[in-house]
Formats: sequence, structure tokens, C-alpha cells
Amino acid sequence: MEHQDLVWYGYYNTVEINEKYSVLSEIQERHFINPVAQHQLVFRSNLQRKLGEQWNVSGGITYFLQSPNNPESESDLVVPEIRPDIGFGYQQKINSVTINHRYKAEARFFHDTKNDELVGGFRFSNFRFRYQLGVDIPIIKDKETKQNKLIVKIKDEVMLNAGRKIVKNVFDQNRVYLALNYQFNKALAMEIGYMNWYQQRSSGVDFYRRDIFRFSLFHKISLKPKQ
Repeated sequence: MEHQDLVWYGYYNTVEINEKYSVLSEIQERHFINPVAQHQLVFRSNLQRKLGEQWNVSGGITYFLQSPNNPESESDLVVPEIRPDIGFGYQQKINSVTINHRYKAEARFFHDTKNDELVGGFRFSNFRFRYQLGVDIPIIKDKETKQNKLIVKIKDEVMLNAGRKIVKNVFDQNRVYLALNYQFNKALAMEIGYMNWYQQRSSGVDFYRRDIFRFSLFHKISLKPKQ
């Protein structure tokens, strides 16, 4: 098993178009710590529609830039990936605690490579199915607005691969996440967290175990007509 340390920086933007529709976008920069080296750069955008009070459905696309998984690699090859996806979310309340379920299916298209260079175009690789369970526990509330100010977030996500090319790594990875989320106001929040990323290699023989520190900024823009 290979151990690696990383830092992720993320900006997450939500544009509320109306009561039902929102556009969710994000940019994530991910790099190794020791030694410092680029790992991944992620651009994602989804259109989300509410289905009643508890369910939502979303669809979108991710543009993913993958640098070598070894921070000491002498290769500077960056492999692009395109991922269209569709997902469903379900939210339930138990007193002040919020439980979130997210189900997502992705189709993965990687750019062809040869002799450490990009050649040709994109080729379908496999499907990936993801399930995330999240629990939000409010710790501090604003006395005047009654809005949550400080929230503990706990998440676990498992990912499974499917497709003809998947032989030895049906199990892809598991991510466990713990964070503190501070709400400045309804439009802006900051989050600091730790993630343990356990991933099986395509050979099915060995694994990566990654300790990740995450710094995230959440920004919400409302285009809904004011009441």
C-alpha cells in the first residue's frame, strides 16, 4: 500500500435560478505535499432540479486533468478526462440533524496517450457508480436569524467501476470525510476538513491510502424573485 499526503482547494458556486432549478459549479485544485507536485485539476458543472421537498435530480459534466499519481514522477504528461453524469439526492431531517444521500452514475472518457504523449482524441473507458452518505450536525446557531453558523459534516462515499475494461478493480475507492463548515451568511461559507481516500489500483493488487486536507469556499447566488 502506498501512502500519500495531499491538499485540495475548492470553490463551489450555486446559482439558484428559481424555486426548482439551480446550477452547481466547482473548481478543485489538488496537489501532493511531500514532495509538492500537481495531481489533479477539476472543473464540474451540473443542472439540478428539485423533486418535491426531499428529492432532487441533476445532470452535468466534469472536465478532469490527471497528472501522474507518483509525485516523484519525471513525466509531465497531463491526461484529460470528460465525465458526463446523472445523479439523485435525498435529504431527510431528524430533529436538527440533516442526513444526505447522493446517488451518481458517471461515464468516463479518457484522452488517448502513446509514448507519454497525447494522441488522437477521447475514448470511452468505463462507468462508475457512486453513493455518498452525509450527516450535517449544527453546533452553533445565530441567535437572531436562527440560521446554522457552525456545522460538523461527516461523509462516506464508495465508488464502484463497471465495464468491459474493468477486470480486477470493480471496487474503485472509498472516501471518509470530516469537516467544520462556518456560515458567514446565507451566501457565503467556508469549510476546513480532512479526508481519508482509499483507492484500489487498476491492477487490483495494491492500493493508495491518501491523507487529504481540504479548504473549500461555498458561494451562493440567488436569481429568484424577491417576495
